[in-house]
Amino acid sequence: MSMAPGISFSGAASVEGVPLFSGLTLEMAPGRWTCLLGASGVGKTTVLRLIAGLAAHVDFQGTITASDGAPLEDRIAYMAQSDLLLPWLSPPENVAIGARLRGDAPDLARARDLLTRVGLGDHIEKRPAALSGGQRQRVALARTLMEDRPIILLDEPFSALDARTRADMQDLAAAQLADRTVLLVTHDPGEAARLGDSIHVMAPGSTRSFDVPQAPVPRPVDHPDTLALQGRLHAFLREGAPA
Repeated sequence: MSMAPGISFSGAASVEGVPLFSGLTLEMAPGRWTCLLGASGVGKTTVLRLIAGLAAHVDFQGTITASDGAPLEDRIAYMAQSDLLLPWLSPPENVAIGARLRGDAPDLARARDLLTRVGLGDHIEKRPAALSGGQRQRVALARTLMEDRPIILLDEPFSALDARTRADMQDLAAAQLADRTVLLVTHDPGEAARLGDSIHVMAPGSTRSFDVPQAPVPRPVDHPDTLALQGRLHAFLREGAPA
C-alpha cells in the first residue's frame, strides 16, 4: 500500500436538474477517519460515490483532488452497507473476487490470512449462508483489505448489525484500517463520535463541522467525551440547532 493521501472535495451536484447539494467543501486528512452525517437525501452517499467514480448519473460541478496530486483512480476500496457476498463462493473466494473480476489469478492464501486477521480462521470453508451478519461483514472487511488501497470509502457498513457486533466491527475496522484515509458515511452519531478524527454534518445548503475529543479512535463508547459529542451530534441532527 502506498502512503495514504488527503482528499479535497468541493462543488455542487444535481440529478436531472434537481440539486442535491451546492457549495459543499470537505477536507479529508491523510491517514485519518472522516465521518459524514446528515439526514437521508442530503447527498452523503453521492459524495462517496463521486469520490469513488461510481456516480455516472450525477452532474457534478467541482473538484476532487488528492493531496499528493496523483489521480485517485485505482487507489480506492469501497465497503458498502450490504456485504454483497456471492453465495456460491467460499469466504476466501469472496475476499479474492476483485482479482477474478480483473482477470488476475486470485491469491487465496493471502485471502485466508486476511480472514484469520479479522477473526474468521475457523469459518473459512463455510458458505455465506452459514455465517452470521457480523461474520459476513468481517468477510466484507477482509475483501476491502485484500484490495490494499490507501483510500477506504465506507457507506454505513455496520448499520444492520446489533449494537455489540457493531461496536466489535468498529474496533476491528479501526485497527485494520490504521493509516488509511477513511471516509465513513453514517447515520449514527455514536458511531461518528467513536470513529471520527473529523466529523461533518450535511444539511440542505450547509455543512457543519464538529470538534472531536483528543482521544484516538476508536474512542471508548462510554467515555464522557464520546457521550457528550454523541449528544451534540444527535441534537443537531434532530433540531438543526447550534450544538
